[in-house]
Amino acid sequence: MDQLVIAGKTYSSRLLVGTGKYKDFDETRHAVEASGAEIVTVAIRRTNIGQDASQPSLLEALPPSKYTYLPNTAGCYSAEEAIRTLRLARELLDGHNLVKLEVLGDPQSLYPNVVETIKAAEVLVKDGFQVMVYTSDDPIIAKQLEDIGCVAVMPLASLIGSGMGILNPWNLQIIIDRIKVPVVVDAGVGTASDAAIAMELGCDAVLMNTAIAGAQNPVLMAEAMGQAVVAGRKAFLAGRMPKKIYTASPSSPTSGLIGS
Repeated sequence: MDQLVIAGKTYSSRLLVGTGKYKDFDETRHAVEASGAEIVTVAIRRTNIGQDASQPSLLEALPPSKYTYLPNTAGCYSAEEAIRTLRLARELLDGHNLVKLEVLGDPQSLYPNVVETIKAAEVLVKDGFQVMVYTSDDPIIAKQLEDIGCVAVMPLASLIGSGMGILNPWNLQIIIDRIKVPVVVDAGVGTASDAAIAMELGCDAVLMNTAIAGAQNPVLMAEAMGQAVVAGRKAFLAGRMPKKIYTASPSSPTSGLIGS
């Protein structure tokens, strides 16, 4: 199957996974391995990747030699906070420039603040970061973020951690049709069918955390998500049959019947 390309690097898996909300780093490792993901996102303000030498580090469970780290700005509510957090991440990860930018609007909905997001994206791109950016499903904002120089646009399917699935496929379709950089559905996926639908729409990848970590069996759900993303991508590439309202179409030929 064709590969995902982000910032000039190719990946076999189109599933990106978060590393938060698991019971421990051991469960995180098993879930990530089961998912087949090659890109893992980590909340710099919530996860130890070397900030505290006395505590276990995620880098030990998921070695950077095997996975591409995507440090994110979860918990940031201003452009200044986000910029400062990602500059710290670059120091901790020895100059790593691929990052996920998210600037939230409020702690209840966790909806993106697109004004602050654009402000931060402009600074980070100029500072040499390769910015994958979490945003609303507004096609105009998505295009602005691409024009700024973001390497991927990541519209939400629904609110972070809600598990509500894709609430507005029509807006996602507009974004997919207009944006040339990869479109990655981020936030709101609840189960495997949600991931498959996102890929069937033509999204380039899906990012999720709670849908796996919050499942009763995270490792099994991670495996299911990996399979769903593959199935959805194959269905998109194959091209589905057209929908025919009130028109039946027999699956077998109607001419040359045996015995006629």
